[in-house]
Amino acid sequence: MTLPSVTGDAPEGLVEAVLAYEAALAADDQEALAAFFVPAADTLRADANGLLVGHDRITAFRGRRGGAGVREVRELRVHVLGDAAAHVVTVNAPASGGRGAVSQLWVRNESAGWRIAAAHVTAPARAIDQRVWRVVGAPLVAGAPDGPLAGETVAVKDLFAIAGHRIGVGVRAYLAESPLEHRTAPAVAALVDAGADVVGIAQTDQFAYSIAGLNPDYGTPVNPAVPGGIPGGSSSGPASAVALGQASIGLGTDTAGSIRVPASYQGLWGLRPTHGAVSLEGVAPLAPRYDTVGWLTRDGGTMLRAARVGLAGSGAARPSGGLRGGGAHTGDLVAAPGAMASCAEPVREAFDRAVERLVATGREVDAVELPALDELLMTFRVTQSAEAWRSDGAWVDAHPGALAPDVAARFAWARDVTPEREAAALADAARLAAALDHALGDAVLLIPAAASAAPALDAPDAELEERRQATLGMTAIAGIAGRPALSVPLLVTPEGPVGLCLVGPRGSDLALVELGLELEDHLARA
Repeated sequence: MTLPSVTGDAPEGLVEAVLAYEAALAADDQEALAAFFVPAADTLRADANGLLVGHDRITAFRGRRGGAGVREVRELRVHVLGDAAAHVVTVNAPASGGRGAVSQLWVRNESAGWRIAAAHVTAPARAIDQRVWRVVGAPLVAGAPDGPLAGETVAVKDLFAIAGHRIGVGVRAYLAESPLEHRTAPAVAALVDAGADVVGIAQTDQFAYSIAGLNPDYGTPVNPAVPGGIPGGSSSGPASAVALGQASIGLGTDTAGSIRVPASYQGLWGLRPTHGAVSLEGVAPLAPRYDTVGWLTRDGGTMLRAARVGLAGSGAARPSGGLRGGGAHTGDLVAAPGAMASCAEPVREAFDRAVERLVATGREVDAVELPALDELLMTFRVTQSAEAWRSDGAWVDAHPGALAPDVAARFAWARDVTPEREAAALADAARLAAALDHALGDAVLLIPAAASAAPALDAPDAELEERRQATLGMTAIAGIAGRPALSVPLLVTPEGPVGLCLVGPRGSDLALVELGLELEDHLARA
C-alpha cells in the first residue's frame, strides 16, 4: 500500500490504525472490521443512504454489502481533539474511478487501542444507481409543456412499455431477449400528457413476484427511511427513487401489496386503485385477476393530483361524501382487531395509538369481523399462482437458473396448481369477496399496510418469510375484494415507519386519498 500524505500531528498509533482499517476493508475482513468500531449502542455510521446507529446494525449492514471495493488512501488529515480522541478525514481513490472521502471520530482505549466511534462515508457519485434505475434520461420522456402535473418527475417500474425501450421485468436474461416497444403504455402516457417528465425506468423484483425488494441481478434498492432495511417490493425501484428525491411520482403495480408494502417501509403514500380502474395495456402481467396500476408519492397532495390524472374517466372518482354511511356500519371508519394478530407488537401498538387519537378528535371507528386471514391468503395464493404460471411459466421453464431461489420456488409452487384446485379456489374467492363486502359495506377499513416495519437486510430467510406471510394476509383483503387501498405514512414504530392502510369501497379511489389527507390532518392535531 502506498502511504498517503499525512497532515496534522497524529497521536501515536493512529495512522497505523487507520491504514489497518483500510486494509481490512479491502480484504472484506468482517471480523476485523467489526473490531475496529467501538462496541456500543451509540456508535454511528452514515452515508448517502442514511444513518446506522449501534455497533450491531453497522456490522449487519457490512455483512450484506458484499465488500466496499479496492481503494487507495491518497490523503489523511488529523485534528487532535484530546489525549484519546481525534477527528480523521481521508480522501480515497477507488479502483473503479472517482474520489471518495471518509470522516471518522477515533477514540483510544488503553486495552483496545484506537477504535472508530463515528464515521461518515462519501462515495464517488454514481452516474446511475442500478439498484434503483435501469435506464435514466434528462428526461427519458419529456412531458407536455403544461398540465396538472407540470414540473413533476416520474420513475416508471420496469413492467411498463415505453416506446423505444425494452421491458426487463427485473431479470437480466429476460431483458436480453425483450423486443423494443413501439407504443407507450396508457398509464405512462397519461402522466406524460399531463405534463410530468419520465426520469427513467426503475427496478422491480423479478417478474414482480415478491414484496421484499431484493434483486440478485441488479442489487437491492436503498431504503432511506430505514438505513440497512429492505425497501419492499415489487415496486422497489420507483419507491426508492421517490423516497430518495430522485422522482416525485413512482408509477408501479400492485398485485399482492407491491405498492402498499414499499410505501409502508419507506414512509410514502401508495395507492392501489380499484381493480380495473387503470388500464393494464402495455404492462407485463403477473396475475391479471389481481394486477393493478398505481402510484407512490412523498405527500398526499401530489398523490391526489397524480391519481386524478391516472383515474380520469375511470369512474373511480366518487366524492368524499360517498364514503360516509349507506353501509353495514353507522360510522365511516372500521377496524378489524382480529386481522392484526400476526402483526409485530410495535405495529399493533402504533395502530392502536392512531385509532385512539382519531376517536379523540371525534371520529367514530367501529369494530368489524372479517374472514380469517389465513383463508384469504391461501385462496389468494392459489388463484394468483395459477395466473402467474400462465403469464410467465413458459419463460421460466425455458430459462432454468435465471431467477433468485425464492422467486423460482414461487413459480415451482405455481406450476403445481391444477385446474381443479384453481377452480375450487376461484369459488372460494367469490365467496370471500361477498363476505368482505357484507362486513365492510361502504365503510373504510383501517389496517396496517404491513405487519412490521422494514426488516433488516441481514434478516434470516425464515424471518423474512414469516413477515411476508403476515403482511400478505392483510394485503389480500383488498386483492380478493377488488377494492382500492391507500397506504398513508401515519404509524411510527421504533424500527421505522409503517403505513396506515385505508381500504375503501370499489370506485372510491379519489375520495380515499381525500380521506387520507383528512386523517393526516386529524392525527397531526390530536
